[in-house]
Amino acid sequence: MRICVLGAGAWGTALAVNAADRHAVTLWARDDAQRAAMAASRQNERYLPSIALPASLRLAGGPARVAAGEADLVIVATPMAALREQLGALAGLTVPVAWLCKGVETAAGVGAFGLLPHEIQAQVAPALHAGALSGPSFAQEVAHRQPTALVAASAHADVRAALVDAFHGPSLRVYANDDIVGVEVGGAVKNVLAIATGLCDGLSLGLNARAALITRGLAEMTRFGLALGARAETFMGLSGLGDLVLTATGDLSRNRKVGLLLAQGRTLAQAVESLGHVAEGVYCARSVVQRARHLGVEMPIAEGVVALLDGRMQPAEAVAALMGRDPASEAA
Repeated sequence: MRICVLGAGAWGTALAVNAADRHAVTLWARDDAQRAAMAASRQNERYLPSIALPASLRLAGGPARVAAGEADLVIVATPMAALREQLGALAGLTVPVAWLCKGVETAAGVGAFGLLPHEIQAQVAPALHAGALSGPSFAQEVAHRQPTALVAASAHADVRAALVDAFHGPSLRVYANDDIVGVEVGGAVKNVLAIATGLCDGLSLGLNARAALITRGLAEMTRFGLALGARAETFMGLSGLGDLVLTATGDLSRNRKVGLLLAQGRTLAQAVESLGHVAEGVYCARSVVQRARHLGVEMPIAEGVVALLDGRMQPAEAVAALMGRDPASEAA
């Protein structure tokens, strides 16, 4: 299979490196200087240092549409903020397209609500057969061929089949799922919840508190997803509970690190700058909360994260606000 991965960040590079063991893979980089450096060193020193690029992995630049033109499967590996532009450029392709980003588009305009990736695709490239590749996955571990399980989500059976054929292999297990709403909600909300859990751990509140945050966070995620039409069982799978546990507790998690740094007294700007990578939870938290309010869905943990990110609460105040809520049924 000929696969084109558009975006040479950590995750796009890791997936391209892994798939190149079995397929003809092209990795496209927007930045010509980055592509030239990768070609010279055969490493992505900026985003995935110490991982050798296989000799079979082809590097490309120029217009993304041209690079994708000869592929059997196109993977959009850009951050959420660039998804709309990329999908617009790919409109009219007849081969399956899938995105890797996990988040909600930043809401634009009064009364607007941020969109999930498949909703953006429906606006800018409705004829595409497209979907998402998601699940609990750190780029470094995928690049090192450590065991990982992913979810291929799409309303189109041919997209799900193409993703399984492309990436299912010795170190990657790929499960198909037609509940793209649930898969994308899980991928977006877990980033917000990971900031909260990083804050909890950074304040040394203990393992009991961490377990409570993850569990109640899963309840928030599920309520939000059901209101958008997702299936409840999706949130007990890899793209829900699995990705939440990984992102909230794993030391490689950028969103968790934001919470840890805020707990240490860093400003949001300092925390983000220190990462060197995008932490999607910072950018999508407000949009998630805005849309939840519009749907009448209570998400107190996500609300607390937004108050923290906006500077309306200090870390200890955010925790106190959560603990000081009125008693409620666990089913609520």
